[in-house]
Amino acid sequence: MVMTRVGILYHPMKPAACALAKKLAEFLGARGLVVWSCSAWEVETARAQVNGTDLILSVGGDGTILRAAEAVVPGPTPIVGINLGQLGFMTELNVAEAESKILALLAGEGRIDERSMLEAKIYPAGEGQGLPGVFYALNDVVVARGIAQIVYIETSIDDEPLTTYKADGVIVATATGSTGYALAAGGPILHPQSREILLLPILPHLGLSYPMVLPSTATVKLRHNSPQPVMLSIDGHINRPLAGGVTITVKHSANTVLFLRVHPETAFYSSLEQKLKGK
Repeated sequence: MVMTRVGILYHPMKPAACALAKKLAEFLGARGLVVWSCSAWEVETARAQVNGTDLILSVGGDGTILRAAEAVVPGPTPIVGINLGQLGFMTELNVAEAESKILALLAGEGRIDERSMLEAKIYPAGEGQGLPGVFYALNDVVVARGIAQIVYIETSIDDEPLTTYKADGVIVATATGSTGYALAAGGPILHPQSREILLLPILPHLGLSYPMVLPSTATVKLRHNSPQPVMLSIDGHINRPLAGGVTITVKHSANTVLFLRVHPETAFYSSLEQKLKGK
């Protein structure tokens, strides 16, 4: 496919990201491409321009990519991440190789890496309180305490009761999210192409404390039974307080996120230890 229109989403609080976004816009514009750019934090502004865009460049780190994904979904526009952050598990390019590799990708040398997403629905307590809110997560859905008290999260899988977690919170994560907050909470690392779902508590107090790897067909239901409010976090940047009695269901979404890659697929393994060490 010939690419003619490119969007650039950048981290607005990193001067280096803003400068690189401007440089790339000039670089691509000089080669006859139509280029638009905006802060990745301005999701609605970006979403309004995504239609008809052939490629999104995300300039920042993994957090910038999560916002870029929110702007793109449910569309099919692929994302290429340029890393200016610490880890960059989802990013593809470093700053030094950005211009040359982008030209290679525009010339059709890349491959598509399709990543699973989660769909989270919120059901308020009681009847007649409107339609549930719906959110999509590339990394994870987290229900966690807002104050220094443990929370009680009644959990079931495919409507079969599992346990009531007494913990700081509960994480439901994709394979992509397995190298994020879920990893810090003691979860395993899944290959990015895996469709399994991770379920794990955050600092559990007694009771079931082990992370679980669930099949891609599973639906996880979390019911907030604590007297104090908790926070629902979607990919770490959409945050919403939840009152007691609220239920959240989490399952695989029909939506996916497409990344355009130029490095070998095996690079995930060879770079894993370096990224975990922040190198």
